[in-house]
Amino acid sequence: MTLSFRCAFKSFAALLVFGVLAASSSASAQNPAHIRVAVVGLNHDHIMGFLHTLPSHPEVELVGISEPDAALRQKYATRFHLPESLFYSSEAAMLAKTHPQAVLVYTSIAGHRAAIEQAAPLHIPVMVEKPLATTVEDALAIQKLAEKYNIPVLTNYETTWYASNTAANKLLESGQIGDLRKLVFHDGHRGPKEIGVSPDFFKWLTNPKQNGAGALFDFGCYGVDLTTWMMHGELPLTVTAVTLHIKPEIYPKVDDDSTIVLTYPHAQAIIQGSWNWPFDRKDMEVYGVKGYVDTLYVDGAPGVKLRIRLPGEHVEHVEDAPALTSPNDNSLDYLGGVLAGTLKPDHDMTSLDTNVTVVRILDAARRSAATGRTIHLRDEVKGKK
Repeated sequence: MTLSFRCAFKSFAALLVFGVLAASSSASAQNPAHIRVAVVGLNHDHIMGFLHTLPSHPEVELVGISEPDAALRQKYATRFHLPESLFYSSEAAMLAKTHPQAVLVYTSIAGHRAAIEQAAPLHIPVMVEKPLATTVEDALAIQKLAEKYNIPVLTNYETTWYASNTAANKLLESGQIGDLRKLVFHDGHRGPKEIGVSPDFFKWLTNPKQNGAGALFDFGCYGVDLTTWMMHGELPLTVTAVTLHIKPEIYPKVDDDSTIVLTYPHAQAIIQGSWNWPFDRKDMEVYGVKGYVDTLYVDGAPGVKLRIRLPGEHVEHVEDAPALTSPNDNSLDYLGGVLAGTLKPDHDMTSLDTNVTVVRILDAARRSAATGRTIHLRDEVKGKK
């Protein structure tokens, strides 16, 4: 999720505005001029970022919304002045009537598989909010559906669209800081209740079956996704995790603080996802043999600043990350590029292969935290093949 969720809505809305305006002003061949999308689910607060910007951007056409809860349908119809004809009580009915080019899923994480099971046989691409799934079983089932029906299944992370993350990785790949040795991630906020998420969102976000865990999945997934991308899809040798239950009176069923340690043959990743930060966090430290680069989190303008120290430098310096360009600058431009066939989502932060690995790691972290043992994930996965 986000800056705070409220800040996330503002940030995500800005991304949507920028992406759509860029597409229309430059007439880029990277994206189709018109995208017909349907929404599945209304109990994920990220839907608000999408709906807030939609009326002023006809290039992205919302053709249907499916949500079984009548009260939620009415809530969003009233709040966003949406016609009743747009709403359906079931995904199947909506897809049969509207024939969208893509489906955007805003259900609980556990609901992703069911949503994709409806769309995939109709050869409709799908984008879900992070993470991809709550279990390895669901992730592999989703992968099989995508392969069987030849559709992209994309996972949307806010941090994918941070220019600083891409810039840091390019600096690493250029060799300027030497071979990678350590990654450190800080992600989270004060907690879902503390920042005022909606009751419907809070209900499943704090349910271990619907969300997979608490902060471990909610914010641990960001660092796991970025690590998997920067490690080119490599499975870690081991996964070790520790979770805390600092606020059981608010979060009785799930952890609210987590640390995941991933080991690779010559590198380590430390991923700290928490609902106990005093301020919003979404930053990363990348240490090489010869230097380092950090991504700085700035309220209101995340993902644009870098702090760097290179070989021979006596002090670190701060600089702006180069702006991302379409279609890799926001989720809708990215989706448009995939639908147009000009962008192939392989091995990046959004792609299915990356995110199946992310779920494997999160599942191992959950098991490690529950048992107090280190999970030898690479050997485990090899043994099952």
